[in-house]
Amino acid sequence: QVQLVESGGGLVQAGGSLRLSCTASGTIFSINAMGWYRQAPGKQRELLAAITGGGSPNYADSVRGRFTISRDNAKNTVSLQMNNLKPEDTAVYYCNAYIQRHIGSYFTTCWGQGTQVTVSS
Repeated sequence: QVQLVESGGGLVQAGGSLRLSCTASGTIFSINAMGWYRQAPGKQRELLAAITGGGSPNYADSVRGRFTISRDNAKNTVSLQMNNLKPEDTAVYYCNAYIQRHIGSYFTTCWGQGTQVTVSS
């Protein structure tokens, strides 16, 4: 079993900051890419940022320059620093990781349970 647990969501005023963290636990041999998604009510889940196993980040246009993704491979953790938050950033935020549970096994995509971020105007 593999679990991804997010933390750090909450309520913040526009212009404020939040830092989300996500830790993977369980039987893990290797983690490849990790990422953050969000889903607002009535909208599709969208990819915000991803980071390779080697630490190279990529961002959606909507968050580039405001959000920063990072990872700690020793702790199986991925974080998302969110600055200059806007009301339109309000959504449930999910982490995602491409995990190999055993040597030689396939990589599978694992998801966290989600954490609510609400930005008030």
